[in-house]
Amino acid sequence: MPYLMGGFPTLEESVRIGEAYVAAGADLIELGVPYSDPLADGPVIHAAGTRALAAGSSIAGVLEVARTLAVDVPVVLMCYANMVLAPGAEPFVERLARAGACGLIVPDLPVGEGPEVLEACDAHGIALIPLVAPTTTPERMQEIGAQAKGFLYTVSVVGTTGEREALAGRFAEIVSRAKASTNVPVALGFGIGTPEQARMAADAGADGVIVGTRLVRAAEETPEDPAAAAGALVAGLAAALEI
Repeated sequence: MPYLMGGFPTLEESVRIGEAYVAAGADLIELGVPYSDPLADGPVIHAAGTRALAAGSSIAGVLEVARTLAVDVPVVLMCYANMVLAPGAEPFVERLARAGACGLIVPDLPVGEGPEVLEACDAHGIALIPLVAPTTTPERMQEIGAQAKGFLYTVSVVGTTGEREALAGRFAEIVSRAKASTNVPVALGFGIGTPEQARMAADAGADGVIVGTRLVRAAEETPEDPAAAAGALVAGLAAALEI
């Protein structure tokens, strides 16, 4: 489940990167909307968002990226609450549905807050996907898991997005807690950047593996052909997850 920053390096190039993800074996794309204060994002994704904004990326442009990619793969939009609430949850979610997306992740909108967002998503057939973390209490985990739609985004670390070296030792515990709280698939993300880590996440019971920073960094480091670089990494990740 690779992450794509909409509009990075440009809107056109982000479409090509997304198409490379699909060709390489992506089962779903998490499509990020660049934002000036992305509290869940580490420095690599934050910098990519800043570049995308400077290049003129907007919610409208990112929704066009979603429209193009959703023909071939499920697309879940990741954005922050202000983007949803400022125009109104209903019109925002309606635009998202018309663009062909199937899910929405809002990391700074806790479950139980912003009920109008959940209502709009339910009305338009959009899965509002919640997040849980290693610090989520058992009681809160049950509450979130019971309401989860689409999948339960399970954060593997405390902190922002970014590559880590030593994580796998806690994968089984984190995934097990998440699975015990919900009937939807559990996807593990934050900190996973190598095929080996992806395989370990799957072996720990994760139904999906979300990789972001490593792919964004590859696109940034290969300006001559970011789509090829990111696609090659997705191919390696997909191969590691083959049963």
